[in-house]
Amino acid sequence: MTTETCTTSTFSAAPLRSKASALTMLRAIFALYSQRKALAKLDASDLRDLGLTRAQALEEANRPIWDVPSNWRG
Repeated sequence: MTTETCTTSTFSAAPLRSKASALTMLRAIFALYSQRKALAKLDASDLRDLGLTRAQALEEANRPIWDVPSNWRG
């Protein structure tokens, strides 16, 4: 497909950007979920290396999926 075809057709890139953004968000949510579950499974030695207590790790792991770091909210 050429650029000319894209500009003369009724095709709009806006829905694709929305889908890409939604897909990106879903990937980020899944990654966060996976990281939190992995954090909950770390042993005492690994937690010590991270400077976390078991209670802190479990608190983070049990946060709701929509409770994300503030810098993610843009």
